[in-house]
Amino acid sequence: MNLNTEKMKTIIHYIIKKTENKKNCGKTVLYKLLYFSDFNHYELYEKLITNETYLKFPKGPVPKHMNDLLDELIIEKKIIKKENLVGKHIQQQFLSSSEPNTSKISSNELTIINNVINDLGDMNATKISDYSHGDKPWRVAKSFEELEPEYVFYRDHPYSLREYEDD
Repeated sequence: MNLNTEKMKTIIHYIIKKTENKKNCGKTVLYKLLYFSDFNHYELYEKLITNETYLKFPKGPVPKHMNDLLDELIIEKKIIKKENLVGKHIQQQFLSSSEPNTSKISSNELTIINNVINDLGDMNATKISDYSHGDKPWRVAKSFEELEPEYVFYRDHPYSLREYEDD
């Protein structure tokens, strides 16, 4: 799979714009919102939105190229990074400096992304990380290995989105 860098940057920018007023939305939450957007789309339409590779990390799925793309968005002055002290941890939060251009994102893709933001966007880093640990692709992967999108077809409730016919 070839990563669609520009599309992924646009989606990252879009998610940041939609969540920038939520105090809980730091980098960890951003990772998971992107993961669930991609993998939910895969379950429904059998293709990833971004073609990103996700890795199994202890706190849940991590998009392989995300940090580089966040840096590019900062250099392009589309987003700014802010650091907040939350308890004993430093939270990296991002704010949008402009409106993302979503013209290359399909309406189905935007619907999936918006649903993920609506369903999971209020979770803090700990909650969304714990939630991601229940998703089949993360559960079956080995530590620091790639998550296989095909495992979305074996998801349990509440992760599964597709209606399957009983045999």
